[in-house]
Formats: sequence, structure tokens, C-alpha cells
Amino acid sequence: MEKTLEAKVIVIDDDDDVRDSIQLLIESVGLNVETFSSAKDFLTDFNPKQTGCLIVDVRMPIISGLELQRKLNQQSIHPPIIIMSGHGDVPMAVRAMKEGAFEFLEKPFNPQSLLETVNQAILKDEEQRFSLKLKQQIRECYQSLTEKEKQVFKLICNGVLNKQIASQLNISQSTVEARRSKVMEKMQAENLSDLIRFYLELDLDELQK
Repeated sequence: MEKTLEAKVIVIDDDDDVRDSIQLLIESVGLNVETFSSAKDFLTDFNPKQTGCLIVDVRMPIISGLELQRKLNQQSIHPPIIIMSGHGDVPMAVRAMKEGAFEFLEKPFNPQSLLETVNQAILKDEEQRFSLKLKQQIRECYQSLTEKEKQVFKLICNGVLNKQIASQLNISQSTVEARRSKVMEKMQAENLSDLIRFYLELDLDELQK
């Protein structure tokens, strides 16, 4: 199995004092921290498999917090982003929230609020990575089905009864039951509820392109 990287809090801010103070705070509760003075440096070192969260200043030279967020949004997954903003940067932070930032904190922020937000963001990252992994597993199971089994899978999950499936596909009911059994086995579904849930997770239009 692929080893999961230990969660890390990544702080990106061009202000040395801010970076250092946040690092000390985060390390005080036993979390791993890495800091960068620019978004450019971070992107050079970026590993999409790294779990945890980002704490990013919204206003930075060359690549702003908003621009960094847009670049990361092009990835299939990335750690949740906590935006830091000064009073005059609140409108920018609001835009970041609309584009998917996890939270924004206005400077100067309460240390306890930051720690709580960081913990929530790390949990969010774990949840979204688990969901992505599950969806990938479901897709792999679906791709293992034959074309005839995919037909039966789709009809079952659209509420069509075995007898009606047999009529629609011009096959015997026993053949439908055999294919249905294979679908359940290959999709690793313990019951019909599981099968329907997996079906809803799939974007069949996208998969069939």
C-alpha cells in the first residue's frame, strides 16, 4: 500500500516575524510545520500527496495568496487553504473563500482560533483524501465489469426489475441474475444499497467518453 505522508502545516508569508511566530505556535501543539517566504518557493517544492493544510498570506509579491489558490485548484486535490489577511485585504480574502478557501483569519488573529482552524482543516483534508481514494476504488471496480455487466448494473441502479431487464436486453432472467451476481461481486457491494451508493458516486458520462 502507498504510504501516507504525515500531516504537515505549511505557512507561506513574506513576513519573517509572522512566519516564525506561527511556526512556534503550531509546533507547541506537536504538529509538523514547514515555512516558505513566497508562493513561488512553495510551488517549486509542492507535493500533492502531502497531507495537512496551508496557512497563506493573501497579499504577497509575485504570486499572491489568491493566485496560489487558483494554481492549486487546478490539481485534483490539495491541502485546505487558510487565508490570512490584513484589515485592508478582507475583500480579497472573501474572494478566496468564494473560490474554495477553508477559512480566513484577519490579522492579528487569536492564537487559539488559529489552532482550532488548523485542526479542523487537517480533518477536512483527511476526509477529502479518503473520499477521493474511495471514488477511485469504485471507478476501478466499475472498469472491471464487462460491457454486458455494465448494462445490467445501470438498469439495476435505475430501479428496473430483473424480469424487465431480461425483456429489455432480450436475455433470460437467469442470465440477468448471473450478471447481477457478478456485478455485486466485482463492485464489492454487500447489498443493493451499497451498489446504488457506488453508482451515484460514478460519473458515467465522464467515464464513457
